[in-house]
Formats: sequence, structure tokens, C-alpha cells
Amino acid sequence: MVLKLLKIKKEEPEQIEIRCHEVTDRVREIVTFIKTRQGQLTGVQDGNQYEIPVTDICYVEAVDNRVFLYTGQQVYETRQKLYELEEVLREKYFLRISKSMLLNLMKIKAIKPALNGRFMAILQSGEEIIISRKYVPALKEMLKGGVC
Repeated sequence: MVLKLLKIKKEEPEQIEIRCHEVTDRVREIVTFIKTRQGQLTGVQDGNQYEIPVTDICYVEAVDNRVFLYTGQQVYETRQKLYELEEVLREKYFLRISKSMLLNLMKIKAIKPALNGRFMAILQSGEEIIISRKYVPALKEMLKGGVC
């Protein structure tokens, strides 16, 4: 496979083009990776509005009718509902792991069994997140390479 990188002028739109003889698993993997690296969400912290790259978000949590975006170091509030974010983030390797949480699977360092059929996700930041047993089958499917 040959890789070409072409620098363009600022006024030209950036684009990625893949030329292949057939769409193999390897090509699908590249496309999925590219899709997961795109996008950003708007979050508010201390009255200031920020654009947070999706790749920086470790998990999203709903608490007391408010939704928060957690990065490695910061917490932002968003006006979007959890179910709306679930739709937007599904193809970016986020998965619902409880009634109130979405997890970025790309931020997982390890997964281990917990009590009562639940699992524990250990994030790259060292934080530990419980995965409810209801959502374990979807997690297993996603980790096997399935699509949620």
C-alpha cells in the first residue's frame, strides 16, 4: 500500500481519499479509525464555552438532569441530552455502559470482571468505571469488532 500526503492551501477543503482494489477488513479499519478521529462537542465550564475534540472525551455522564463531558483533566457541562449524544457518538466508539453513562472505548486501558456480572473498565487516566451487566453483551460485541 502506498501512502501519499499532499499539503494544500488553507482555503481548500481538507479531504481523505482511499483508492483500493476491494474493500477489505484493513480498509474498513482505516475508515473507522478516521471517522472516530473527527468531531467536537460544545461544553461549558465556569461560564465559558469550549469546543472539545471527541477524541479527548473519556466518558459522558448524566447526573441530576445535567450532562457532563469528562476529559482526562477537565469536566464540562453540555446542553445536549444523553440519548442525543449516544446517537452522535455511536460511530466514534462510544458505548452506553449504564443508564446514565457513555464510555469512549478508545480510552480503555483494561477491562476486568466485577461483582454480579458487571465489568470494570480501567481508563488510561487510571479512573475505574463500572459497566452495568445489561450493557456487557454490547460491550463484548463492540470489542470483537461488531457495530453497535
